[in-house]
Amino acid sequence: MLQTNHICVMNLENAIRGARNPLNSWARSDSFYDESRQYVLGPNDLDLATRLCRAGSDHRKFIRQILVSMDITAPMYWWKEFDTYKVGTVANSTSTMHKIHARPFALEDFSTDHMTPASLDQFRQFIAYLEQVRLRYLESKDKADWYDLIQLLPSSYNQMRTVSLNYEVLANIYYARRSHKLAEWHTLCDTILTLPYAKQLIGACGGEDLA
Repeated sequence: MLQTNHICVMNLENAIRGARNPLNSWARSDSFYDESRQYVLGPNDLDLATRLCRAGSDHRKFIRQILVSMDITAPMYWWKEFDTYKVGTVANSTSTMHKIHARPFALEDFSTDHMTPASLDQFRQFIAYLEQVRLRYLESKDKADWYDLIQLLPSSYNQMRTVSLNYEVLANIYYARRSHKLAEWHTLCDTILTLPYAKQLIGACGGEDLA
């Protein structure tokens, strides 16, 4: 299970202006803000942007300036793989260490969408045991009970992080993970292609037409 919320794409105007700096071709820029204050790439700017993306990472530096922020909720086993992407990313997570005992455990706190019925039945029993430990810790404040919570917590536990990255990082993620065996990566890759001009720009990074 992976969910994205509060997606915000920023700095597109400045990134496109910077893409024209090397040839001082600002006069050819034809992008504009529409009536809803969305920045719309004109044909000239979109053509330049896609050509630069196709030309390679040295030429498409401008997409590192197209910034994206979003909340991602995903299981810990997925976050361990996401942490590969250290360059050009910042993330603030909800705290497992400080807040694991703050509310009752529930099935929806975990990614169980691919569990077999037999495993799901066993997992419900395990959650019930975790809840017993949580209640015991709230009563006793015994650090041994807290350690039980931390060390028993399965990797299917869902964590929300607010993540900041850019289109270059998203292009790397898309082409590295779109065929991954984890369904969570497929969900994120599908979300990436919904971002403004991602199909054109990220597609051009891979020499593909994704539009």
